[in-house]
Amino acid sequence: MIRTLVETGSTNSDLVAQLRAGEAVREGDWLVTDRQVAGRGRQGRTWFDGTGNFMGSTVVRLGSRDPAPASLALVAGLAAYEAVVPYLVEPGALQLKWPNDLFLGGAKLAGILLEREGDAIIVGMGINLARAPELPDRRTVALSALGPAPDRDGFAANLATAFDRELERWRTYGIEPLVRRWESVAHPPGTALTVHPPGEGPLHGTFAGLAPDGSLMLRLADGSTRAIHAGDVMLATEER
Repeated sequence: MIRTLVETGSTNSDLVAQLRAGEAVREGDWLVTDRQVAGRGRQGRTWFDGTGNFMGSTVVRLGSRDPAPASLALVAGLAAYEAVVPYLVEPGALQLKWPNDLFLGGAKLAGILLEREGDAIIVGMGINLARAPELPDRRTVALSALGPAPDRDGFAANLATAFDRELERWRTYGIEPLVRRWESVAHPPGTALTVHPPGEGPLHGTFAGLAPDGSLMLRLADGSTRAIHAGDVMLATEER
């Protein structure tokens, strides 16, 4: 089921509040809003209110046999990729950046934020269908730059289907095929990256694929490789 609001602060925050209040929040249901006035991104960033865009959240209920919860970031990225690619004439222009940012022609098309609440993971997505935000430090793009903006409700239904499918694959087959599929639609090995791990200065290197657990492998200038489990990643092509 997809429930739509005219306006809210943040669909992620709404679902967190429902979970904390003990309300029934079913896996597979989505909360979508026309306008979001207090949206949040990674690293504490605010997120564009995005009238005409997709802004919504869903919940994953963690089971004892599920793969590591951190790998849901890759699941969410692949679901967003699969939902967007049918709208493109040139699918090769669409790429994932670790762990789940979606890029079109080197500019940011979507952002995804995962938050944990007890045995649930809230997955929030913002995808630029009609308008792209103006950001001071990176280029952005909307699907409307390539043609008519997709219908938001139709896109929401497609995304919900894609997410259900990717979640089922994750539970059935585990992380290994997920990592391979993610790498197949990401920027290529050797891509220059700048990574800002929490509490550290920036690291400069090149993309060396993913570790078996889904961590980012960054090849440094001295030839060593470091596994990145958390941090903000920037492509040279997205910087202004």
